[in-house]
Amino acid sequence: MNMDSRVFDGLDSLSQNALEELLRVLAYAVAQRGRFAIALAGGHTPARMYSLWANDKYREQTPWEHVHLFWGDERYVAADDPLSNYRMTRETLIAHVPIPPGNVHPMPTNFTRPEDAAEAYEIELRKFFGKAPPAFDLQLLGLGPEGHTASLFPDSAALEEKKRWVAAVQAPAKPSTRLTLTPAVLDRGTNTFFLVAGIDKREILSALRRETDTGPSQYPAARIRPSGRVLWFVDKAAVE
Repeated sequence: MNMDSRVFDGLDSLSQNALEELLRVLAYAVAQRGRFAIALAGGHTPARMYSLWANDKYREQTPWEHVHLFWGDERYVAADDPLSNYRMTRETLIAHVPIPPGNVHPMPTNFTRPEDAAEAYEIELRKFFGKAPPAFDLQLLGLGPEGHTASLFPDSAALEEKKRWVAAVQAPAKPSTRLTLTPAVLDRGTNTFFLVAGIDKREILSALRRETDTGPSQYPAARIRPSGRVLWFVDKAAVE
């Protein structure tokens, strides 16, 4: 797999450099289209970048009225649950910046059937982007130890999804019920940043680098083929 990687000493430098590149993408998108739409990721690695974004230096140079926050996936738990991706982002970023409430678009988790929640989020995306599958200005993705990204796990039927933008899935992780953007959306990203840190990612990152393009990958992260720019922000622990 051909990966455009940027390697940093640790999570702090990785997060700062990813954030500064994010802000360059943001400035360009606002200048060109008057808004910036980002699909956020959950997990420990992006949490550090969100905290940095909320600091004075970066908060004050962000035109929050033009920023729209979406999510790439969500655990199907209440919005105040410790496992909620939305809660993590609210506590590290949203609560500390002057973003208009209407610019925050969390995945709903209050439906009895998660399939109905997935349909509701697709309606939300269509209201914002229109009829064609969205191309986020930036989408943040992580990498699980078995190669999952967003909530697309190995052997998931959602990896083959071409029409639905959002799917309710069962994951081999806790909590098992989740919502995720599908390749119908993720393959259209204008910019995609994979944020990968930690020694526990070394084996899967090495496996991705060794993989050839002779057929469909067994790893979901390699199955996502965005049409735009893809950058991997990686710390040394994950590659040495």
